[in-house]
Amino acid sequence: QINLSVIGQYVDYLVSEQNVKSVFVNGTTGEGLSLSIQERKQLAEEWVCQGKDKLDHVIIHVGALSLPESQDLARHAAAIGASAIAVIAPFFFKPTNKDELIAFLQKVASEAPAVPFYYYHIPPLTGVKIRVEELLDGIKEQIPTFQGVKFSDTDLLDLAQCIKKNEREQFVFLYGVDEQLLTALAIGANGAVGSTYNYLGRKTNLMLQAFAKSDLALARKYQFLTGEFINFVIKLGFGVAQTKAVMTFVSGIPMGPPRLPLVDASEEFISKAKAKLDSIVWPDGD
Repeated sequence: QINLSVIGQYVDYLVSEQNVKSVFVNGTTGEGLSLSIQERKQLAEEWVCQGKDKLDHVIIHVGALSLPESQDLARHAAAIGASAIAVIAPFFFKPTNKDELIAFLQKVASEAPAVPFYYYHIPPLTGVKIRVEELLDGIKEQIPTFQGVKFSDTDLLDLAQCIKKNEREQFVFLYGVDEQLLTALAIGANGAVGSTYNYLGRKTNLMLQAFAKSDLALARKYQFLTGEFINFVIKLGFGVAQTKAVMTFVSGIPMGPPRLPLVDASEEFISKAKAKLDSIVWPDGD
């Protein structure tokens, strides 16, 4: 079951301990697609409420397989004052081309006409491989609130073409593959949404600062160490359940078990992941 009581503590932890000021709610790591519509609304409300005057942006993911449900979630997000909404491509009956996908996105975005809209591109999970570069052509005419993309794919050629073609539009490209963030920054990504920033947000912010100062050697150190941890846990079997376990032992906030069909991280995973994270010596000496 969802546990709303820890969200206030979670917000304070992100802001004070990780220097993370923006959140993406009901996405992949939050198991948004495994939750009921009512649960998703409750979570969205609590994050917006607890984040008031503390968080800069609360983006609510409102994608669903059912168009009416997605529209309902979009209206709700607008009503509670979300900073923005995001939508993944439907992944059972899939759009087969750009026009079909945009038609779906437009029907959702139009239900929240004053709220910035993001397309959440995550082909490894949706199986929808329509290139974002193609999708962006003329999208503002069809979706006036279109703000940008949460780009959770390793196709950096597609990302680079998006950024090159859309310099004048000033779209936002938030990169979603944590172990490749530095590469995405180098080709022009504006920011990032990822699961590791829950517990490695401060380290990632230090990497962003180093990159902004053109200290590529220092930025690389942070990226390589993050990658070293991710590479280690991937070999153990790393997913949403394991991410919850890592966040629990790092933050001390009980993240709880995942919902079936996902199952709890093993004690062996937790002990090995904790030992690995503890062994890393970061450039800031921590």
